Amino acid sequence: MEAYYDPDASLEVLRHKTLGIIGYGNQGRAQALNLRDSGLEVMIGSLRDETASQAEKDGFAVRSAAEVAERADVLTLLIPDEVQREVYADVLSTRLRAGQTLNFAHGYNIRFGLIVPPGDVDVVMVAPRMIGTMVRESFVTGSGAPAYIAVAQDASGHALETALAWARGIGATRAGAFKTTFAQETELDLFQEQALWPLLCRTMMMAYEFLAEDGFPPEMVALEMYGSEEAAEIFREMARVGFFKQMRLHSQTSQYGTLSRARAVPFAKQIRAFMESALAGIRDGRFDREWRREQAAGYPVFKELRAQADAHPLNRAEAEMRRLMRYQSE
Repeated sequence: MEAYYDPDASLEVLRHKTLGIIGYGNQGRAQALNLRDSGLEVMIGSLRDETASQAEKDGFAVRSAAEVAERADVLTLLIPDEVQREVYADVLSTRLRAGQTLNFAHGYNIRFGLIVPPGDVDVVMVAPRMIGTMVRESFVTGSGAPAYIAVAQDASGHALETALAWARGIGATRAGAFKTTFAQETELDLFQEQALWPLLCRTMMMAYEFLAEDGFPPEMVALEMYGSEEAAEIFREMARVGFFKQMRLHSQTSQYGTLSRARAVPFAKQIRAFMESALAGIRDGRFDREWRREQAAGYPVFKELRAQADAHPLNRAEAEMRRLMRYQSE
């Protein structure tokens, strides 16, 4: 994978350009603050929600999304995918001009052809691999959040330079900006959400249900599985030293138990088949069609799934766990 760092990117590419961000939520605020701290001027395109007042408090010029679309040389969409489509169709599509750059933080709408920009604009992606609060925190502490970058359309011949400049402005090239495609970023992101995390989620729910039924105190099970933050620390160490190397931080009993029983998991073939089905559904557009039907219907299945999650007894167990762990609530 091709990687870019600070010496590979120049902020001068953006120095005398008008930068616009539509959306001032988790990512929008972080990226806007980082760009400003990098010496660049940013205006915020408001949808007139509660984030607009926050942007004004932070000292940014807040304009309508339409005005920002017309004025910005580099226009970045940092609003949810489904909202992006509406805003693009209703506000942006008739206001884009030749020579502009349209920047995304996720490739979904371009990958599935739900937004089709005109051929005379650059279309790029700078996708941080951390949530917005961490994009900001890592920038402030001098490190930086890694990001994927991609070019879907290079009308100017300089799209990559623009993407790299934006990546440097938000701090991504401090850690590494990794070149990919809109399709790869989207498919990998969706795979994590539809294959890996569902398997982890269901396994943890099954473990909780099994242990609680066997007589272990529910709050003790929640504490052991994740409440103590040991699991979070394991994931952090995976990123820092390596997936298997982090095991050396645990007892030999722990290492042997994990490695020997992982090899003996009886349904490995079924897991692979589940993953293959998930990836196929992403690539052939079945998930996209299903998700758009769900949105159009008013999210009935999504609401039911959330209700089921909210009703799970694990919620009561972790509430009791937090009550007992007084230091976390002080």
